Amino acid sequence: MSDDEKALTSTTGSRPQGEVVGARHGLFGNGGSGDTSGFGGTVTPIRFPGAAERPYGGWFDDAVDVLAEVLAAQGIGFGQAIERVVVERQHGAPGPHDELTLWVAREHLLPVVRALRDDQDLRFELSLGVSGVHYPHDAGRELHAVYHLTSVTHGRRLRLEVACPEADPHIPSTTAVYPANDWHERETFDFFGIVFDGHPGLARIEMPDDWPGHPQRKDYPLGGIPVEYKGATVPPPDTRRSYS
Repeated sequence: MSDDEKALTSTTGSRPQGEVVGARHGLFGNGGSGDTSGFGGTVTPIRFPGAAERPYGGWFDDAVDVLAEVLAAQGIGFGQAIERVVVERQHGAPGPHDELTLWVAREHLLPVVRALRDDQDLRFELSLGVSGVHYPHDAGRELHAVYHLTSVTHGRRLRLEVACPEADPHIPSTTAVYPANDWHERETFDFFGIVFDGHPGLARIEMPDDWPGHPQRKDYPLGGIPVEYKGATVPPPDTRRSYS
């Protein structure tokens, strides 16, 4: 058992469920400058939920089965395209507010979203955008793109999650299926550095074109641009004095 896992066991009383990829020490990730929060001993697991077991509950089973059938008709195995099916319970038992997430292999993302949009029993015709997440501890899968889909036809919501490594941060663009993802993919590229292959005009949308790095990655330095106000200068956070 690693030191992080021992710390998690002593803190939570038992090893957490799901896939543990690391641990966060302290409340704010503070290190080296003195912790004045009083939470310096807090250890929080960095973990992903495990795959759900059938029955998933509600409409989830039918939707997964239909998706598997559509993919099979294209010669794509469900296990090839979908890495895991995750069901998050709101109250411990199946209920109307449970959330379904499909972890999709990036090379099969486009067939999956086309099936979700076009099949009459699925009809997830609306994408509410693309978000980025950075997990530095998830070796080989550090960057994640998260898609929130809505079926207006059936009144359902679904989440997709796609991972790629920092060394090869490429994920297919979904703009051909969901045109409204154009700006969302640009923002995720800007802040996380995920390259959406096939995007019609992938460029920064918030930061200047020559801005170094991607500001919402966890390893991005806290320092910023010094602020000048009426002759006074406020230095970036990581250049200010330490507190003991």
